[in-house]
Amino acid sequence: MARSYYTIPLAPEPQSFGITLAGTEYRLRVRWFEAEEGGWHLDILSQDGASAILAGVPLTTGCDLLEQHAYLGLGGELWVDSSLPPTLENLGDGADLVFVVEEA
Repeated sequence: MARSYYTIPLAPEPQSFGITLAGTEYRLRVRWFEAEEGGWHLDILSQDGASAILAGVPLTTGCDLLEQHAYLGLGGELWVDSSLPPTLENLGDGADLVFVVEEA
């Protein structure tokens, strides 16, 4: 099986936008939290933003952010593509969010 990689365009600022992942429309919200365990966090919402599918997922490197939520059937993996954790300055510019889909 082949894998397809889709970089989700981000900027180093809080943001919310619509996106299609594996054929389903969602709204993504990315927020920065200033705290000891802070950093960038991701919410995946319904298309209209009315209901949360996932909330407060820390954007960390080295793991599939959706692996423990496979039961939701989001259709792929979500990785932060960077050797360093995303910071307030490098999100989307050196620390990219990538959606990975298995293609038949």
